[in-house]
Amino acid sequence: MENMEKFIFGKLTLDALPHLWYTIGATASILLMGIVFAIILTKTKLWGWLWHEWLTSTDPKKIGTMYLIFAALMFFRGLIDAGMIWIQQAMAADSTGYLSADHFQQIFTSHGDIMVFFVTMGIFFGLMNWIIPLQIGARDLAYPFVNSLGFWLTVAGGILINLFFVVGGDFANTGWLAPAPLSELEFNPGVGVDYLIWSLQLSGLGSLLAGINFIVTIIKERAPGMTLMKMPLFVWTSLCGMLLIITAFPVLTATTLLLWLDRFFGMHFFTTGFGGNQMMYFNLIWMWGHPEVYILVLPAFGLYSEIVATFSQKKIAGYTSMVIAALSITALSYLVWLHHFFTMGAGADVNSFFGIVTMLIAIPSGVQVFNWILTMYKGKVIFASPMYWFMGFVATFMLGGMTGVFMASPPADFQVHNSLFLIAHFHTMIVGVALFGSFAGITYWFPKIMGFTLNERLGKYAFWLWLIGFFVSFIPLYLLGFKGATRRLDHYAASTDWQPLYITAAIGFIIITCGILMQIYQLIVSIKERKLHLDTTGDPWNGRTLEWSTTSPPPHYNFAVIPTVSGRDPFWEMKLQGVQKGRRPGKDYPQKNYPEKEYSEKEYKDILLPKNTAMGIYISAFAFVFGFAVVWHILWLATIGLVGTIVCVIIISFDEHREYILPAAEVAQNEASIKSLVQG
Repeated sequence: MENMEKFIFGKLTLDALPHLWYTIGATASILLMGIVFAIILTKTKLWGWLWHEWLTSTDPKKIGTMYLIFAALMFFRGLIDAGMIWIQQAMAADSTGYLSADHFQQIFTSHGDIMVFFVTMGIFFGLMNWIIPLQIGARDLAYPFVNSLGFWLTVAGGILINLFFVVGGDFANTGWLAPAPLSELEFNPGVGVDYLIWSLQLSGLGSLLAGINFIVTIIKERAPGMTLMKMPLFVWTSLCGMLLIITAFPVLTATTLLLWLDRFFGMHFFTTGFGGNQMMYFNLIWMWGHPEVYILVLPAFGLYSEIVATFSQKKIAGYTSMVIAALSITALSYLVWLHHFFTMGAGADVNSFFGIVTMLIAIPSGVQVFNWILTMYKGKVIFASPMYWFMGFVATFMLGGMTGVFMASPPADFQVHNSLFLIAHFHTMIVGVALFGSFAGITYWFPKIMGFTLNERLGKYAFWLWLIGFFVSFIPLYLLGFKGATRRLDHYAASTDWQPLYITAAIGFIIITCGILMQIYQLIVSIKERKLHLDTTGDPWNGRTLEWSTTSPPPHYNFAVIPTVSGRDPFWEMKLQGVQKGRRPGKDYPQKNYPEKEYSEKEYKDILLPKNTAMGIYISAFAFVFGFAVVWHILWLATIGLVGTIVCVIIISFDEHREYILPAAEVAQNEASIKSLVQG
């Protein structure tokens, strides 16, 4: 009987059901939100619309929107974790606070993984899905089904990393990279580490598929005339980020798989006995981990380049040097991983090499900053809200860059290693560069995505709250690091005099939260006032690249006729051709007041478009079942999940009817409808 029960349920017992205050509360909240959402869809009879128009869509614009929505949901999940960490530390002088030590470590771990894998990467994948095909003059990504599958695998990973609330009760208490031997079975016998491993396996596979898809799209789907050196810089930096993904994420997959083999089969890759070596885990995880930092910041660099050029009404200064800088950062990012453990005793020669390379990577980053400043020099700079985010990024990036170079020196790193100084530096780069970049990109491309602009006044209020809150939160962490406060510290002695700085950091979190609430309020007000801020031109910012040549939002086929590109700023050149020689569009034509390109019906051609498919959902669902079953050692269920995944992949590979033809006459009719709607 006992063997049968173990076969059916594996390690799953009634103790895995919610029984702690935070798991009960989280489970109840999830169920309540699900019930409310289901009631709304049922009453409005929108189930069919949601399934056919969105969930099964292969349109990159709709997939991009779903990425952004999913990332927003995960952002609020990570935000709650951050708040709990700050509040605990603010009140934990000579006190255990309101969290147990184990619970605090679990929150610390989940916050890091969620914000890196599901928030920042999710936002950039969403923006890339929307913008890259438009910027290169393509109608879709190279592999529409793979795009859908990559998204749903990411969602499956996101659900699995949060499922411990409902089934399990405990998450990994190891830190976001689950270092060995702390993540080994001896020190973590529960399922928390397994949840982390398999959520990263699923989402990592989704990211890998997305990376391959974007690389092929950028290389093969560019419009006629768009050579590599005519691509927008956002496309270039996204390409660099995707190259990092396809080379670095297999390392993450292999490393976490080896860790799982240690835990499941009792192997000894990263243990201290039987020939294992825990330092191998550190080397492998950071061989992925430091390129991951640039996977997050490189797309932001390209995004800032687009914004600076647009709002300076000038072409970007030093385009070629910007491309070389991005490629240099990509190459050097593989040679700096060992600076994460200067203190391990590798010796002066090894530490010196990695310290020098870490300092070298600051040079191409600095080149980009100088080029952005040169672009603004003598330009007609318009300080719209996307430029506010850019200026805030410059301020935080200078701080993060200087502290990064400081820690690149091994003697200095010996003093601040594993301290809150490191945490402050990391957040300066990820929040100040990547997250500010995502906010800048969402604000900049929001009218292209939604068809109306966001409220500028409220957007600027939100920016100032974010910027002030950021410095109030993280400057104290730099100081605490110098004072000796280590990371992952859930309580401390009052005699250290650290509490005022922790309280200050918590106040900064409150200010950031006000900034987030202001962004939500901005969105609500903008939706209510959308008729006053409709983007009827498709070009609300007087842009330079091809995405602004389409309507807002674009038709599902993006371009009725694929444009021919002759320069680096193709849309700007189109506008120049429509005005008298010597007149600047930025000065005389702040909006799209130039002759439209008219196409005759003969110029329209049949367009081949992908059909919607639910197979990405089915494959990801089976993969999720497999991941859940492996976490709980339910082998029969794992077999079903694995076989189901393989069968679905085989079925979709034999489906030769995944596309349909949109007739030229229908394209012409649709274009005429769009034109009359805009003119009306």
